[in-house]
Amino acid sequence: MFTMSTPKKRRPSARSKPKTAKFGGFGWLRRILFILAPVVILILGGYVFYLDYTVRQQFEGKRWALPARVYASPVELYAGLEMDAADLESILEQLKYRADPALSTQASYVRLGGEITLNTREFKFWDKTEPARHMRIVFSGGTLETLEDVDEGKELSLLRLEPIQIGSFYPALKEDRILIKLDQAPKPLVNALLAVEDRDFYDHFGVSPKGIARALWADMRAGGFVQGGSTLTQQLVKNFYLNSERTLVRKLNEVIMALLLEAHYSKDEILEAYMNEIYLGQDGARAVHGFGLASDYYFSRSLDELELQHAALLVALVRGPSFYDPIKTPDKAKKRRDLVLDEMAEQAYITKAQAEQAKTKPLDVVEDPHQAISRYPAFLDLVRRQLQQEYRNEDLTSEGLRIFTTLDVEAQDSLEDSIASTLKKLDKQTRSDGALETAAVITRRTTGEIAALAGSRDPKSAGFNRAVDSVRQIGSLYKPVVYLTALSNPQKYTVLTSLQDTALRLSNPGGGAWTPKNYDGQEHGPVPLHKALAHSYNLATVRVGMGVGVAHTVKTLHNLGVERSMPVFPSTLLGVGELTPMEVAQMYQTLASDGFVTPLKAIQSVVSQDGKPLHRYGLNVKQSVDPGAVYLLDTVLQEVARSGTAKSVYSYLPADFNVAGKTGTTNDLRDSWFAGFTGDYLGVVWIGRDDNQPAKLTGAQGALQVWGSTMGKISHEPLQLDPPENVEMVWIDRGKGLRTGEGCEGATRYPFIQGSAPAGFSDCGGSSQEVGGEPEESLLKGLF
Repeated sequence: MFTMSTPKKRRPSARSKPKTAKFGGFGWLRRILFILAPVVILILGGYVFYLDYTVRQQFEGKRWALPARVYASPVELYAGLEMDAADLESILEQLKYRADPALSTQASYVRLGGEITLNTREFKFWDKTEPARHMRIVFSGGTLETLEDVDEGKELSLLRLEPIQIGSFYPALKEDRILIKLDQAPKPLVNALLAVEDRDFYDHFGVSPKGIARALWADMRAGGFVQGGSTLTQQLVKNFYLNSERTLVRKLNEVIMALLLEAHYSKDEILEAYMNEIYLGQDGARAVHGFGLASDYYFSRSLDELELQHAALLVALVRGPSFYDPIKTPDKAKKRRDLVLDEMAEQAYITKAQAEQAKTKPLDVVEDPHQAISRYPAFLDLVRRQLQQEYRNEDLTSEGLRIFTTLDVEAQDSLEDSIASTLKKLDKQTRSDGALETAAVITRRTTGEIAALAGSRDPKSAGFNRAVDSVRQIGSLYKPVVYLTALSNPQKYTVLTSLQDTALRLSNPGGGAWTPKNYDGQEHGPVPLHKALAHSYNLATVRVGMGVGVAHTVKTLHNLGVERSMPVFPSTLLGVGELTPMEVAQMYQTLASDGFVTPLKAIQSVVSQDGKPLHRYGLNVKQSVDPGAVYLLDTVLQEVARSGTAKSVYSYLPADFNVAGKTGTTNDLRDSWFAGFTGDYLGVVWIGRDDNQPAKLTGAQGALQVWGSTMGKISHEPLQLDPPENVEMVWIDRGKGLRTGEGCEGATRYPFIQGSAPAGFSDCGGSSQEVGGEPEESLLKGLF
């Protein structure tokens, strides 16, 4: 018989747990990580790929924007030059030469009284490289007497020194550097850098944990910063790609990019980039980057001229250029330099004795290393404008161009000094309380090269450039244009043509009448043409201008090189038209160049960073006005300075300088002008007020004073006018206006276009009059 038993209940086992408990606890987190891991890896991979692209693109592309360097015209020395030892020493100081009795390097000199011995600096010009020379230069009586090449044992006919740098054109970041190759860096400099900043540089892969630990220990032992924890590669990444922000993200980027940089490029490539990138000081707004520029800035030496103590000091600056500034904090700089030397000795780069000897040496930094970004702002503004006609702005600020200009530093400084002293005096005279402003242009008479330029009474002003942009009425400066137009018609006008300086009344194109008056309010009746211009008679000028036609005078103005349009009104004859000082200078430059339009230029040449000539700005002239008529006019302009409205110019210059020039004054004495030239320079000066209120100065009372003061300092050649072939010199009886003999009473020799001289003879001299001779003995000497 079977009996049924009650089944026993089973205890649930772990294996019989519901499936829903399989991912209990942290299972959900594992699931999320499992899903997100590929996404995170993809994102990180993409980010690393982005960093890798950034590293390669910038490192292989254009690494640095190199500013253009702008130079003045080079100084040329030769026997007979008016210069003394103090003048040359001043030039050498501006070129950052070092006073060094041992003459141990290039760019060093020693002066003993009137003798200077120097080692010049090698310099690559646009046409050739001037080698470094060992020179002996002797001065006597204010003149350069001997110019001897000591090594060659012979005298030189000419020595061209390197030009003074007067500024740079920078991009937004005013970083400056002189690029070097690694093999140009002296071994002590490289060893010092590795000893202090990264002793394992050639062994690590971009990041050095051992280096970080060792640096911490060394710093604790020294009680200060001795070694850096970051590798040179990391430092390069931070400076080249990133910033100095102290965040974890920035540090991680630095590490990743350092690894990538090491993966793509050799150690030498990285070290070379570091030596060009590292920030080593601040010169005003200019940041000094790289050891090439730092060597020049602090020591006025090239890298290959550095000694051990110099190299150690440059490396000392890596940790903190401001904190260890050798100019402002020399004690801190020396202490840091000595620590660098100790590290080099400890790592056997040098011996202990070498380190101790180097520690005894002074820092040897130059007294004034400052290099102005824009020493002469108005002139540099003009240079930039002329360059922008052919170069893009980005090329001017990033390609490392070398721009050789026409500026003469001595002339520029003389102009600025004259402006400062003269305007201070005129402020008191006119009670203008500093409201007077000025602009000036000085050119070389034979070439049209701009030797000096002022755009304001403040030479450091980088604002409104009045020399280029200020358009003002030119007053009597227009009168030579009127008389040149007349003299170009010799059958009707000569320098002796009688003009009526009497009142007249003219209709104005805008309605009403115009009744011009002379400055002195008087009428002078019949006067010869040369006297009417010499004394700037308004009434005679208007009559001549109306006789030749106002439109014809405007055409003459354009033939003189002025492109600006001019109103064809009778009042234009007295200078109501407006021009800039640069345009006036262009007009008078043509008068000073025998009728050849010679475009004013501020640039001689542009050279690429590697020394390849890119552009030469040669002499480009065009005959546009009859040279005979210009010659006649210039002799009258000499009379203006000799006995006319500009006679006070000879209180600044010798009496035999034969200056040609013209004063200019506008209505109510608002504008004071003077334009004139000697044998070597032409100058135009304007003085007035920006608010167009009266300056209370005539041309002779204001602008001529600045012109004369400047030319008295820089001009060394009297003006000698050479008559062209179509001009003849004829003896004239001043009283009768007829031909006469040389020895007759009242005989004066005048210039005439051939065929235009008087045909008749006075009682004295008959037909035996003499023709020819020196022109300056005629209108200039016979009249006075």
